[in-house]
Amino acid sequence: MAALNKILLVEDEPDIQTITQMALEMLGGFQVEVCSCGKDAIAAAPRYAPDLILLDVMMPGLDGPSTLKELRKIPSLARTPIVFVTAKVQRHEIEAYKTLGALDVISKPFDPMTLAANVRQIWQQAVT
Repeated sequence: MAALNKILLVEDEPDIQTITQMALEMLGGFQVEVCSCGKDAIAAAPRYAPDLILLDVMMPGLDGPSTLKELRKIPSLARTPIVFVTAKVQRHEIEAYKTLGALDVISKPFDPMTLAANVRQIWQQAVT
């Protein structure tokens, strides 16, 4: 089973960036790179080669679903697991995100104390 070490966090809200990065690094032991928009993520992801991408759904400019579609066009990222993070978590929305190719959806607000464990659980379900 592949290891989950490097996470690319794509989030436009500075407070959420900080909380998420701290929770993943301090509690999960992950290496986290942060991008504040979809365009930056598309530029950074091939170089960073993340094991998993946490992608905000609602961002100015390129939103999460559009960013996912662009990331999938990059051969080295075509199969990188992507998890959406969003406040929009109605059943039909979650299904739509999964249809787009997201592994799962984490709802905002999330508990920073359990975020790393939640991400690890989603990862393990996907790779086993």
